[in-house]
Amino acid sequence: MLVLLPPSEGKAAGGSGAPLDPGALSLPGLAGARAAVLDELVELCAGDEPKAREVLGLSEGLRGEVAKNAALRSAVARPAGEIYTGVLYDALDLAGLPDAARATAERSLLVFSGLWGAVRITDAIPSYRCSMGVKLPGLGALGAYWRAPMAEVMPEAAGDGLVLDLRSSAYASAWKPKGELAGRTATVRVLHSQMVDGVEKRSVVSHFNKATKGRLVRDLLLAGAVPGSPAELVEALRELGYVVEAREPGKPAKAWALDVVVTQIH
Repeated sequence: MLVLLPPSEGKAAGGSGAPLDPGALSLPGLAGARAAVLDELVELCAGDEPKAREVLGLSEGLRGEVAKNAALRSAVARPAGEIYTGVLYDALDLAGLPDAARATAERSLLVFSGLWGAVRITDAIPSYRCSMGVKLPGLGALGAYWRAPMAEVMPEAAGDGLVLDLRSSAYASAWKPKGELAGRTATVRVLHSQMVDGVEKRSVVSHFNKATKGRLVRDLLLAGAVPGSPAELVEALRELGYVVEAREPGKPAKAWALDVVVTQIH
């Protein structure tokens, strides 16, 4: 099983360790594309702070993020699983996983990134600010920029098992499974169910969608679940107590769409 995750907007800073070693990152087929994005981002942030804030969509109060990007090559690098923070990663709680579940997480989790393309949680990266929605002056929109490099490396990374795609739309734009691989991919939507005047009302969860997805992945890891297909994933989630409604694709080359229905959001 390969689990595709979005990054967090905020990143953990500080710590100690060696600086970035681009050659040590997973998915070496992305090395050239990573170098191009890193070069332009560092040059932009080192040379023109107002322009950099405009490109990155940062307020005056976040100007420190520009300086952080300018120093990416010399900044301390830490495992991506420690760098990414926020609601999803708090719920996932990688640091609290027992050894067996942690080992599975290291093999199966892949975090998409506007700067790196995608990294595993063991890859050492510095704290940075560059979302997939950014449009760099030279390279253009990063979602579009990453499509060709990701199309080269992702089929091999996915292997022949299930792909659980939990990315947000911006990060999903960088790579879309195709053909046979799409048929063994499942996406997840979180719906909040409420009874209003005796009638069930459902709404798409936004912020708490991230927490539910983090808990879902954690529960799968703790259970040692290894579903090999979307159908097996539905069964595994139901055994873990989740209310799951599956929308099977009408064609074999399309992903399954799963709705996880919750009655409480937290």
